[in-house]
Amino acid sequence: MLHNVTEREKMTDFKNEEKNLHDAVVAFKVPGIQEAVENARKAGMPATAIIDAMGSGMSEVGVLFERGKLFLPHVLSAAAGMKAAMEVLGPELASSGSDSMKRASVVMGTVEGDVHDIGKSICSTMLQCAGFDVHDLGRDVPKGSFINELKGGCTMIGMSALMTTTMTVQRDVIEILKNEGMRDKITVMVGGAPVTQAWADKIGADIYGESASETTRKVKEL
Repeated sequence: MLHNVTEREKMTDFKNEEKNLHDAVVAFKVPGIQEAVENARKAGMPATAIIDAMGSGMSEVGVLFERGKLFLPHVLSAAAGMKAAMEVLGPELASSGSDSMKRASVVMGTVEGDVHDIGKSICSTMLQCAGFDVHDLGRDVPKGSFINELKGGCTMIGMSALMTTTMTVQRDVIEILKNEGMRDKITVMVGGAPVTQAWADKIGADIYGESASETTRKVKEL
């Protein structure tokens, strides 16, 4: 019984590391982020959990930027720290997948009318590290650009929407795929702050991910 540790108890082991990673990203100093990542790795924290903690920090950075409490150089510095961390964590993320799994080409983007792309960028990076061929179109992506990438060979699409007013674009793209006779050949992922599993079910999406690591896990399961 002494060693009967539940999954929930295991997760609580890294609460300090999670906070330190989050705070380091919000502080936007690259050396501080790298130090927090290294300390978390030494503590045995999984790479996906490290990324989720940093993703939480990046989300707060985005909010502070929108409120005028942080400025673009700060956001770019935090992103640089995140990128440096991904280079360190990449091999661990890649090794967690099956080497025999056929990797798909994925087109990713934040839908048109929406310029928020932090979460989407994190998800794109995780998919790349997992061995997928990711075509990240950035933010404010027109519907036609998604369709063109799919016609060009991508078999999966990930659409992020961070505002309720842009969520409907996800549905519109799915309807275009149906009209083009492509829907059955494409795996559709949707995500973003206002997006829910219920919305994904309603519009006929294949995958909904609440976090970048959850989305990546579900994609790899396919």
